[in-house]
Amino acid sequence: MSLIGFCAHGLRRQPHLDTLLEAHSYWFALRPAQGTTHIAGWGRKPTVARARKIAAQSGLPFVSLEDGFLRSFGLGVNGAPLHSLVVDYSGIYYDATVPSDLETLIREAEFTADELARARICMDLLRSHRLSKYNAAPDTPVSWPDERPRVLVVDQTFGDASVFYGGADDSSFTDMLEAAIADNPGAEVVVKVHPDVIAGKKRGYLLDAAREYNCRLWSEDISPWALLDAVERVYVVTSQYGFDALLAGKPVHCFGMPFYAGWGLTQDRQTCDRRGVARTLEQVFSAAYLRYCRYVNPYTGKRGTLEDTIRLLAEQKRYSQQLRGNWLALGFSPWKRQFVPDFLGRPASLQFVADDPSQLNGRARDTQVVAWASGLSRVVAETSKKRGLRLWQLEDGFLRSVGLGSDLVRPLSLVLDSSGIYYDATARSDLESILSKEVFTPALLDRAAALRKFLVEQRLSKYNLGVQASTDLPLPEDKVSILVPGQVETDASIRHGSPWIKNNRQLLAEVRRANPGAYIIYKPHPDVLAGGRVGELSVDGEGLYDCLVTDLPMPALLERVDEVHTLCSLSGFEALLRGVKVVTYGLPFYAGWGLSEDRLLAEGESGAPEALQVLASVSRCKKARGRALSLDELVAATLILYPIYADPRSGDIVDVETAMALLRAQREAFAEGGLRQWIYRKVRNRFFRR
Repeated sequence: MSLIGFCAHGLRRQPHLDTLLEAHSYWFALRPAQGTTHIAGWGRKPTVARARKIAAQSGLPFVSLEDGFLRSFGLGVNGAPLHSLVVDYSGIYYDATVPSDLETLIREAEFTADELARARICMDLLRSHRLSKYNAAPDTPVSWPDERPRVLVVDQTFGDASVFYGGADDSSFTDMLEAAIADNPGAEVVVKVHPDVIAGKKRGYLLDAAREYNCRLWSEDISPWALLDAVERVYVVTSQYGFDALLAGKPVHCFGMPFYAGWGLTQDRQTCDRRGVARTLEQVFSAAYLRYCRYVNPYTGKRGTLEDTIRLLAEQKRYSQQLRGNWLALGFSPWKRQFVPDFLGRPASLQFVADDPSQLNGRARDTQVVAWASGLSRVVAETSKKRGLRLWQLEDGFLRSVGLGSDLVRPLSLVLDSSGIYYDATARSDLESILSKEVFTPALLDRAAALRKFLVEQRLSKYNLGVQASTDLPLPEDKVSILVPGQVETDASIRHGSPWIKNNRQLLAEVRRANPGAYIIYKPHPDVLAGGRVGELSVDGEGLYDCLVTDLPMPALLERVDEVHTLCSLSGFEALLRGVKVVTYGLPFYAGWGLSEDRLLAEGESGAPEALQVLASVSRCKKARGRALSLDELVAATLILYPIYADPRSGDIVDVETAMALLRAQREAFAEGGLRQWIYRKVRNRFFRR
């Protein structure tokens, strides 16, 4: 294996470098160690001169590293983790003075039909998700004050190596601006400032000239796609913005020699004798994005594909757009205040206040109010509505953590609901809306199927507690084995999702009555076993069950039983994932879609007429949930479209695939509990048990 040395301190801070290099790497101060095969440095920056000199003196080849074309969600200068890297053994893609690996790939590579088809799919994904090199900028429509056509002139950061090595200089930018004005009489020329300039990190080339020619100066930080939607053509020197414009179908004029120029795709003011071969956009994309770039998941440290990176960045962008604005958080404990901002996308304006409706007085109409769902008071909900403030409810997600929330274990997922909450069957929730209205694409269903398969194979669940190795659980062969998962009896999920049966004893009695010959297994809720919540039965259960299971994790238990009977436990959903028959006695979110046997929905309207709220809930659910769904449609809505996942270390929002990998790694790395949880449980159970 290669051994790559580098002397730049900045590369020491780059995580997952060996994974991206596909080699061992190390930092040296004075000279490379024996056995070194390559010297690496960052592109063509002046700071890399020493590394190049050492490589030449040592007779070692130099490897150029640079950000990939789909780099990150936020800006690199702001510390956003890197998602892609280019590793070039002959040059670097923006240096047109010498061949690079990318130029050679574009010029000489043979592209198969399958590869080009994949390129078209990925290009469509970039268009549909509107992704670029950086993706944190707002993606809002651009409107102009009049109907004149607009052309876009793209500035770059002053001293950018791609300018000089792209055969350009200061005058190239002035020439570009003058050409844009001359080529487009009657059009307004809009000069776009580079994001790093907007961030105040660097300066550009065109600020003074744009003012001199009375051009519109675009200084707002905005998605490239939003601006490309609003212009007719694009002028660049060497900016990657030009390639985004090609993906967007815009004519592009190049005044330098970026990697995508010289192949017949752009109007070029310069030439490169090594190029001059006609290439399609799919071929250039295949070379640059599929072969040249290397991708890594910065949260798991694992190599990935372009498709993986698109999916992760698209999820980060989707929630960033959705969660922008001013937030007011009511009634959160100090512990929850540590992680709630991450699940709101770390908004610029977030204020935590006491759970007091008076806190809503005088708030701006664009204020978004958020509260923990199970603690939300009716007064707060009504006051928010009266004041015209949008109210969101937060709650634990379905793949929560390795450990219990009652033990103050940080969640990996939460759900954020703008219309209700998933466990409250008395009102509509965002999840119910998704399940009843979403058009599930084949790609989304394929993703859901892969997700379900991974969850089952890895035995992942909400809390991931218990011994993961198989545990012997003798079951009678001549009886149907029924698992009854216990619930915390004070939970809002029972209050709002189980209108008739209100505790574990009543549920067990009903299951025993309906199934007198079955072998009933009862598994108490882990929060109850930990001593922090209400729901404990007497030792023998008074004959209501045949077997009590406390230490076998739910996924392993579900592999053994024939049926699961539940009020509204998430265990019913986890059973459906594994093909186990599920019978519900309440109104959980997964009931009513044709996947479970739902006693209350089938028989509820014959109940006591005085229970008007119960009957109203049943009637409402029957009307709202009449749609028959496949299991993968249920999974897609419940685990992909509805929750928010956040990396526990960085706090960044991630996709569900990343969250599952993190969950598995956490389970493998940490034993259940630990000293902190043990001490906390002792204190809680002694003084604060409820």
